[in-house]
Amino acid sequence: MRLFTFAALLAVLCAAPLTDARAQTQTLNVQDADIRAFIQDVSRSTGYTFVIDPRVKGVVSVSSSGPLTRAELFDVFLSTLRANNFVAVPTGSGAYRIEPSENAARQPSAAGGQFTTQVFRLRSIDAQAAAEILKPLVGPQGQVIANPRGNTLVVADYADNVRRIRGLITQIDQDRSSTRAVTLRNSSAREVAAVITSLTALSGADGKPTRGPVSVVAVEGSNTVLLRGEPEAIDRLLPLIADLDLRARSNDDVKVIFLKHANAEQMLPVLQQLLGLPVAGAGAASGEGGRGGAEAAAQPAGGLRVGIARYPGANALIISAPPDTQRMLAEVITKLDVRREQVLVEAIVVEVSDNAARELGVQFILGGGKGDVPFAVTNYSNTAPNILALAGAVAGEKNLPEDSATLSALRDAAVSSLLGANGLLTGGVGQLDNGAIFGVIVNAVRRDSGSRLLSTPSVLTLDNEEATFLVGQEVPITTGEVLGSANNNPFRTIQRQNVGIQLEVKPQINAGGGITLFLRQEVSSVAGPVAEGSSELILNKRELETTVLVDDGQIVVLGGLLDENERTSVNAVPGLSEIPVLGGLFKSKARTGGRTNLMIFIRPRIIRSAADAQAVTAPRYDFIRGDPALVDRSGANALDALVQDYLKALPPVAPPPATSAAATPIAAQPLPPTELQGGPR
Repeated sequence: MRLFTFAALLAVLCAAPLTDARAQTQTLNVQDADIRAFIQDVSRSTGYTFVIDPRVKGVVSVSSSGPLTRAELFDVFLSTLRANNFVAVPTGSGAYRIEPSENAARQPSAAGGQFTTQVFRLRSIDAQAAAEILKPLVGPQGQVIANPRGNTLVVADYADNVRRIRGLITQIDQDRSSTRAVTLRNSSAREVAAVITSLTALSGADGKPTRGPVSVVAVEGSNTVLLRGEPEAIDRLLPLIADLDLRARSNDDVKVIFLKHANAEQMLPVLQQLLGLPVAGAGAASGEGGRGGAEAAAQPAGGLRVGIARYPGANALIISAPPDTQRMLAEVITKLDVRREQVLVEAIVVEVSDNAARELGVQFILGGGKGDVPFAVTNYSNTAPNILALAGAVAGEKNLPEDSATLSALRDAAVSSLLGANGLLTGGVGQLDNGAIFGVIVNAVRRDSGSRLLSTPSVLTLDNEEATFLVGQEVPITTGEVLGSANNNPFRTIQRQNVGIQLEVKPQINAGGGITLFLRQEVSSVAGPVAEGSSELILNKRELETTVLVDDGQIVVLGGLLDENERTSVNAVPGLSEIPVLGGLFKSKARTGGRTNLMIFIRPRIIRSAADAQAVTAPRYDFIRGDPALVDRSGANALDALVQDYLKALPPVAPPPATSAAATPIAAQPLPPTELQGGPR
C-alpha cells in the first residue's frame, strides 16, 4: 500500500523553495510500491533513460530521513535494485538496462558502470590457483575465470566488490621466492635433484602428485642443483643436500653399476678409451675378446689409481676412481644404457620368366643291301631323336648276337634318343627288293614354360646390428680333382655353397626418422647339370648389394632387371635345302626365346615399443594360423594349442585393421609394375 502517490510527492517537491540547492532535492517515503512505477518516477526525477527487462517484477519499499540530491537519489535507486536482485547495466549511450542480476556477468559493461568486468594480469602466482582463492569472495551473480595461457583472471561483479578483489590480488600476487645454486662434490646432480623432487612432491585431493613448494633443476654440466622457492623451504633442504653429498664419498672409491640394456663387454672398451686406459683384450672394442672373464685396466691418475672391470655374470661394471671421475663415468653410462630401437626389414623378390621353343625337322636314312654299303643320311644336332642311333639299333638286331655288348650299347643309345624327343614324332621304315633299307623321321615341337618366384624374407634386428636370414640348402661344388699316377689314389675337393634365399642387413636409424640400410639380397637355385651325365652343376643366382636411405614404413624398389633374348638355329643340307617346297625335307629349324622380369622391393619399419612388436607379430601369426592344414576335425587349431601348451602363453592378438595405405602389410600391397602381375607385354 502506498502512503503517498508519486503525483503528490512531485507536487510537494515542486512547492519547495526554488533555490538552486533546494530545487535538486527530494524526500522519498514509498511503501510496497510497484517496482516498474518506481523506476518510471526515478527516471522523471533524474532524467535517465531505463530499459526494463520483462522479467523485472515485484514491489519495493524506500524511505529517506531527509531530502536527497539527484546523485544521492540515483545511488539509492541502484541500492534498491541490488537489494531486490536487479541491476542497472549501462548500455554506453547514457541509458541503463534493468534486468535480473543473475545475467549481469554475461552482459558487457561500460566504464563507471555499477556492474563491471575487469581483467587482472598475474605476475607471480598461477591464475588457476588464484581463481580458486577468489571464487568464494564474489557474489552469487559474479564470476571468476582463469586464463592459463596468459596467466590472467577475468572478474565480473559489482564495482565495489571488484575494487575489493583488486586489493586482494595485489596482496597475493607477490613473488617472495628466491633461487639458490648448490654445487656438489661427490654425488650426481641428477640423482640428488630426483631425490629432492620426490621428497618435496605433494599429493592433491585426487591422490596425484602436484608441484612442490621448491622447484629443483639439475645442471649436469657443472654438477649443480638449482633450488627455487620460499627462502624458509630452501633453508630446510640445504642441510639435507649437504648430507647426501657427504655420504656419497666412499673410502675405497669403488662403485658398481648394473647395466639395464647395454652390454658390459661392449661398454668396457669405450670407457677405457675415454679415460686413456689401455684396452683389455684384442677384440674388446668389437665385443669379441675376453669372453667368460672380466677385463680390467688401471693406471695411476694424479696419485690415485683408476680402474674399470666388468662382471659378466651380472652384466655390471666396476669402477675404481675418485668421486668426480666416478660421477663423470656414471653420467656417460646412463646416457648410453638406454633401450635400443629395433628395425623389421621386409622384402619381396618377384621374378617372372617365360621360355618358348619351336622346332621342325626331317631326318632320313638310306642304306644299301646285299653286301653293298653305300648310304645317305640327314641328321641334325638341334632335333631329337637321333636317326643314326635308331638305325644302329635296328642293324644290330639283325646282324649281332643277342649277348653282344655292342648290341646292348646300341639299344641304350636308341632308347635315350627316343626319351629325349618332344612334341609330335612320326616316321616310317621299309626295305626294298634288293635288300636296301630306308627310314624317315619328322618331328615338330613347341614348348612354352613360365615360372613365377615370389619370396618374402623378413628379419628383425637391433639398431646398428647386422642380421642374416637364410632358407635353402648347402650344395657341394667341385673345386679340384686329382687322379694320381695310374689312377691309383684319386680324390676330389669340394666346397659347399649356400643355395636359396639369403638376406643380410644392417639398419641404422637416423635422427630424422629415416633408416640407412646396408643390405645384401640373394636368391639362388640349382638349374641342373652342365651336361648329361656330368656332376657339375649350374646355379641360377640373383644378387643385390647396396646401401639405401628409406623412410620408416615406406616401400622402395631396390633394383630391377628386364632380360629378353631370342635364338634361332637352322641345320640344313647345302643346295638341297634351297629347293622350293622339297627343301624343307633337308633342313631342321629351332627357335628358342626367353624373358625374365625381376624386381626387389623392401620396407623397413622401426619397432620402438612392445606395442609395435605386437602389431607386426599378430598379423603374421594369424596368416600362419589360417592354414587349413593346422585345423583338425573338431575345429581346434594346432598352432594355438602348441603356443598354449609349450610356451605357456596366449596367442598374439591382431590389432584392428588399418585403413591407411601406410599401415597396410607389405605383402598385401599391390605391386606397381603391370608385368609383374601378368599384365600385357
